[in-house]
Amino acid sequence: MEPQLLHSVADGVATVVIHHPAKRNAMTAGMWRALPSLLDELTDDTAVNALVLTGQGDTFCAGADISTLVDSPDEAQALATRAEESLAAFPKPTLAAVRGYCVGGGSQLAAACDLRFAEAGSLFGVTPAKLGIVYPASATRRLVSLVGPATAKYLLFSGELIDAERALRTGFVDEVLPEGQLDKRVAEFTRVLTARSQLTQAAAKEFANGREDRDVYWAQQARGSGDTAEGVAAFLERRRPRFTWTTSG
Repeated sequence: MEPQLLHSVADGVATVVIHHPAKRNAMTAGMWRALPSLLDELTDDTAVNALVLTGQGDTFCAGADISTLVDSPDEAQALATRAEESLAAFPKPTLAAVRGYCVGGGSQLAAACDLRFAEAGSLFGVTPAKLGIVYPASATRRLVSLVGPATAKYLLFSGELIDAERALRTGFVDEVLPEGQLDKRVAEFTRVLTARSQLTQAAAKEFANGREDRDVYWAQQARGSGDTAEGVAAFLERRRPRFTWTTSG
């Protein structure tokens, strides 16, 4: 099978799989190009309430396919940055399910997700210093916001890999699961996500990402949605709420 991004939708969750096992799921130029349009499609899909990004087999993503850097490194980096920004801007909750190597462009994609769950034994690295590449400003700021400036500098200056436990301690990873338990935990947690209010999640994501000009908009959305009344009623009636607001309107 050619290198590509595979995707499926089930039970409110879109799963996007980085598929290039011959090169540890390294991202080709075509894969970088495909991600923004795929995310646009999933944004508009009312059946999608959350997104999981993962890799085929026992590797998340070993970074960019280095062969794409030979002819036009600037273009290759622009493609990666556009894909990263599209993933960060996806309006629904996103979770990177990581096993094995999560390196270079793989770490860039994982950092652009809202949450990261990793299997024990996974390895993380931000490796532009090994190639003489200037890491994009947006990706650098995102990394600093996750792990703080000291750890970000350690990763960027050295290109060294860190294990899942250190990634957890520094804030790059939210949960580390024993071997064989990652898929079960991701399925369990995404069931939680899809049961919650998309209104709350979408507003919280914007605010957490630093947007400060949409307070009035979200207040209007809350008043018109009926989600608050439904949530209170469901709590009092001890039943699961039936929220109706969606990011697709």
